[in-house]
Amino acid sequence: MNSLQIWTKRHPVRTKRALEILPGLVSWFLILFPVWGSWVIPEIVAYYIIGFSVYWFYRSMTTAGLAVLGYLKMRSFLVYDWMGDLKNFPDWKKIQHIIVIPTYKEPVSTLRRTLKHLQEQEFPLKNIHVMLSFEDREGETAREKARELQQEFGGVLGHLWATYHPDLPGEVKGKSSNTSWGAKEAKRMLVDTEGIEIDYITITSEDADALLPKQYFACLTYHFLDSPARYTTIWQAILQFYNNIWKVPLFVRVFSSSTSVMLLSNVARKDRLINFSTYSASLKMIDAIGYWDTDVIPEDWRLFFKAFFSLKGKVTVEPLFLPIMADAAEAEGVWKTYVNQYEQVKRWAWGVSDTPYVISRWIQSDDVPFWEKTIRVIRVMEDHFLWPVNWFAITIGALLPPLLNKEFSRTMIGKTLPQVSSAILTVCLLALLVMIILNFKLRPKKESRRIPILGFLGEILEFITLPIVGFFFTALPGIDAHTRLMLGKYIEYKVTEKIAPEGEGQKRE
Repeated sequence: MNSLQIWTKRHPVRTKRALEILPGLVSWFLILFPVWGSWVIPEIVAYYIIGFSVYWFYRSMTTAGLAVLGYLKMRSFLVYDWMGDLKNFPDWKKIQHIIVIPTYKEPVSTLRRTLKHLQEQEFPLKNIHVMLSFEDREGETAREKARELQQEFGGVLGHLWATYHPDLPGEVKGKSSNTSWGAKEAKRMLVDTEGIEIDYITITSEDADALLPKQYFACLTYHFLDSPARYTTIWQAILQFYNNIWKVPLFVRVFSSSTSVMLLSNVARKDRLINFSTYSASLKMIDAIGYWDTDVIPEDWRLFFKAFFSLKGKVTVEPLFLPIMADAAEAEGVWKTYVNQYEQVKRWAWGVSDTPYVISRWIQSDDVPFWEKTIRVIRVMEDHFLWPVNWFAITIGALLPPLLNKEFSRTMIGKTLPQVSSAILTVCLLALLVMIILNFKLRPKKESRRIPILGFLGEILEFITLPIVGFFFTALPGIDAHTRLMLGKYIEYKVTEKIAPEGEGQKRE
């Protein structure tokens, strides 16, 4: 045990607090560096801006290329006969799938729509078991929903259970604790009570508004049986926020569309892939690591790193190139919808609160190969630490040194900095064009009498708002989350307003 390990073990509270301060400190330093640095070390600031522009060029082009690859793979996954190939495995009928749907104040129509999509699965429905994990604090309303849904779908699936997660001491209210409760209850029902062999069970954490494609469980079963590392693998499909894309206002539509293409790109890069939102794993692995943590808000990345360090770095996330359709943030009225979107992104950005856990486990885990764990941690820090920084660096960074320091503006580098940065970022518009084309192909077509080419031109014009969207729905909630963590002002899991799916009425619950 080295000195750093000894210190962190002796001072866990100080270590945690220092690591909570670190992301916000780094973010604010990098955001403000072009301001104060333009007076003190303008040349260094100029090289920082150019370096960041080159970095952004690399990220943009890589994202565009991987998104195209992901799109092509998705097309092939959608037409492939997974059930036909699956039947080559002699034990395929033994596979059972548990789906845990954590829910709190979701409209019953949203849950009904999700269950209707599960009814369309190509895989035998009797091998699919759903746990509706309600929160007990929702009261009788939750029980009414459960009775209604069980009456409608109870005889269709293998099981349709309902459980009511109580408020327990030491737990943080939110998706992670609710999913953990529902998963443990499902395991008790299927394994402990009915004696189903845990080696043949997968478990899927599914958001209440997520619609799984009909090939999902046939594809998942194939990959599960085909993988020699099935008990150390998490499978991640492609989340797409297109369910209600034409109902939400412009800025949310642009954010949800660009995010959907980004997630398509993320799934295509296996070395950076971490499970997000809706994903599957073996129940044996989830049971071995002690399920989802109940004292945190972020649940997906925390689960990955819990498994990664618990299983000595052997855990990987494998892509399933199938689209999972989900709802964009929505509420009654434009302003409330924007607030919903902001709160959702802030909750995503609160994943930065995993920093103390991840770095502490990195320090303490001698049984995980050094470079494997180090590269993983660096990539997480890159994604989280730069989350609020990117917008400031690429949008206004190059303008500040010559604007704030007139003497520097008369130097060669001061005169050319805006032009050099602008030239690099202009080339990035090629990546933006790829994103727009992919979005046009991916998202549902709006019923319109317009000529298709005019519709495409209209979508291009929408993306002119990206700088505004990026500030209010990426940079601002990101720095909000970082600053709260830095100051110890911890957020609570805030349930946003829920809107019933179109055609199901607009009742809010």
